[in-house]
Amino acid sequence: MLATLAYRGGKAIREAPAGFGDFRPEGCLNTPVLLLAHIGDLIEWAHQWCYSGQSNFQVSEPREWNGEVTRFHQALAAFDASLASERPVLVTMENLFQAPIADALTHIGQLALLRRLAGDPVPGERYRLAEIVPGRVGPEQAKPGHEFERDEGAIWRPRLPSR
Repeated sequence: MLATLAYRGGKAIREAPAGFGDFRPEGCLNTPVLLLAHIGDLIEWAHQWCYSGQSNFQVSEPREWNGEVTRFHQALAAFDASLASERPVLVTMENLFQAPIADALTHIGQLALLRRLAGDPVPGERYRLAEIVPGRVGPEQAKPGHEFERDEGAIWRPRLPSR
């Protein structure tokens, strides 16, 4: 599940246009940097919760965009290393998924939507075919292999294999 967060989250934040972190379309409550900071808080909280049993959620002061991108991957790496260790996890995987992981995935979707609204859409993809590897939680992810491309009618369609 952490590799999925890294892959999907990485895709939503990778090569974001300059100024994207502060982009706020009309009616939007949060900027991308605030959403990414919240995702970092969720990952750090989940990590702490798994090993202490304490569910004290902390809201951090957001860093600038690149700082939050780095924090996202570092938080995933620290949590992943703990999960790979022999340390006992004190919460159920169901609770972990239902609370911080599902929430983080929701906010990753919001970041992707904001990229589209900012004029830099993130192509959809057949994620079931993506090369998502347990333990690969850093910024270096597999290249998307099954993305959709946009046609003249602005509809995303699967890319056909090259011949």
